[in-house]
Amino acid sequence: MAEVLLQSAFNQAGLDVIVDSTGISDEEAGHPMDRRAVRVLAAHGIAAKPAHRARQITGTDLAETDLLIPMTANHARSLRRLAAAQNLNPDIKMMRWFDPILNSGMPDVAGKSVLDDFVFADSRLDVDDPWYGGMGEFENCLAELQAAVPGVVDYVRQQLESQAGK
Repeated sequence: MAEVLLQSAFNQAGLDVIVDSTGISDEEAGHPMDRRAVRVLAAHGIAAKPAHRARQITGTDLAETDLLIPMTANHARSLRRLAAAQNLNPDIKMMRWFDPILNSGMPDVAGKSVLDDFVFADSRLDVDDPWYGGMGEFENCLAELQAAVPGVVDYVRQQLESQAGK
């Protein structure tokens, strides 16, 4: 759902950004988007990506990706470990780091929100995993993602403008 929402938001913002969804493990590799996610997106007038197939993140993905957006603190820690093993230091921000309600009022220390490190140690900013739930959990997950998407777009726009100004 995050990939669909983000790609649509970047397209609407006129930003030439590629969004690619991957997982930490390979247990769902090759499977299509969960039918409940497809239904929730459709109920909100959002078309799912029919060709989507789950896949595990690779070292090449880590090296070629400008921003990694894990959904949980556990995923964020796994990405940090994978990146460290390759001597990479990618930009990793949890999805809900971009939710203005959750990130508001957090002090900015030398251009870095205290949430940057906090989220890797604490799961309070995890996107709720709807996998074992019903449609209500998928609705909740969608709402959490939708709350964060504008912040992701703003962040990426700022990063692109900063790179263009160099």
